[in-house]
Amino acid sequence: MSLARALWAENADLAAAALEHPFVQGIADGTLPTASFAGYVAQDAFFLEAFARAYALGVAHSPDRATLDAFADLLAGVREELRLHASYAARWGIDLAAVEPAPATLAYTDFLLATAAFGRADVICAAMTPCMRLYAHLGQSLAGREAETYAEWVITYADPGFEELAGTLEALLDRSATDGPELHRAYRRAMQLEVGFFDAAWRRA
Repeated sequence: MSLARALWAENADLAAAALEHPFVQGIADGTLPTASFAGYVAQDAFFLEAFARAYALGVAHSPDRATLDAFADLLAGVREELRLHASYAARWGIDLAAVEPAPATLAYTDFLLATAAFGRADVICAAMTPCMRLYAHLGQSLAGREAETYAEWVITYADPGFEELAGTLEALLDRSATDGPELHRAYRRAMQLEVGFFDAAWRRA
């Protein structure tokens, strides 16, 4: 089993908690209030900007051309995701420039940027892979039974192109990493922060 697959399996409890979370299930069945989803989109856009910066730091700290190219491709993928959020914002009148990050959002972005600033490509990958793999997992798990209200969200993360991006990051993790406790801690912490992000969004619902 690859390291990326082993880390994902090791955190199956948190993946299940995210999928079963009432916020995610509210997206799936369309019962989540649109105001709550709009608030989530605003927070997620703030998060994704930090995620993009972390990829940029990964580019800067890349030890070789293959790692640089992989981080650059992943950064392009986040830019596409941000365009989706911009379309939501335009549709619902959200001013993304005026978003005040919630504590759960800041906890996650601070963790990612601090990890990326440290400069080790393998730890950066371990901290960033959970977001990509988890959202691919959520999209694929909900695909085919999503309500119309938030179908675009499910379709985006169920798309094979998003799975390919998640696989790119996992392959980079496998290629760059030597297994050790620091990688396991970074991966686990990111998964915990993902569930915490949904918890915070649900409390605002």
